[in-house]
Amino acid sequence: MESYSLDNFRRWFDTYTSRFFGEDECVNEHLRMKQEHTQRTCQEILVLAGQLALDDPQKQIAEIVALFHDVGRFPQFAEYRTFNDARSIDHSHLAVEILRQEGVLNVLRREDRQCVEAAVEHHGRKALPANLSGPALLFAKLIRDADKIDIFRVILKLYRRYRADPAGFPWKLELPDEPRYSPEVFHAVLNGKLIEHTMMQTLNDMMLCKLSWVYDVNFAVTLARLREEGFLEQTLSFLPATPEIGRLGEKILAYVETRIHQGVG
Repeated sequence: MESYSLDNFRRWFDTYTSRFFGEDECVNEHLRMKQEHTQRTCQEILVLAGQLALDDPQKQIAEIVALFHDVGRFPQFAEYRTFNDARSIDHSHLAVEILRQEGVLNVLRREDRQCVEAAVEHHGRKALPANLSGPALLFAKLIRDADKIDIFRVILKLYRRYRADPAGFPWKLELPDEPRYSPEVFHAVLNGKLIEHTMMQTLNDMMLCKLSWVYDVNFAVTLARLREEGFLEQTLSFLPATPEIGRLGEKILAYVETRIHQGVG
């Protein structure tokens, strides 16, 4: 891959995503959020790639994956007014379809193109397929981790905005804001399990779901980034101050510290 292709890819991304902006400022705000998320995810994946000592060609592929991982979000929200795949369309698969239809990746070597497509296709799945291996597995793990880092950032920013002015919050909440959390969600996280989206009944459940992501992080350097930014502590601070939430927080933070210390992943 030629280095100049990255600039071409960035220009294509800007041109393509701009198609979906219009007169509806609510839609525009959601799409701008995804553009900004993409930019930050590109930065995060390069930080991880550097900490993992990847070479320059690998860093270029990693950045391309991050640039295109959420391309499907733009037509998804423009048509369905939601980022919920279960209620609309699989944005990961849609992204790959778009890249193929537009011929965006044709300048890449076949092996690199397949890696990008595989990583984009699987970045939003609950788990990576067992048959994914080699470079495709590496880049899939990288984008899943980089994506999580910035999603924490986005969710916490939006939640602070909502808490500051619930009546003036411009976006529709997909879960009710209630003081409770579901026992089955709490115990799943306490036992180190990931949360099915169908289990979530409240905003507190969603916050618990985000905490469960530490068990799905691939690299210890990713957990170090989450600790550095204080995202886990901030998430815990939004949950009810109950003894069991305190116990859960201690367990999660201890798990993170252990993996960072051991360099697992």
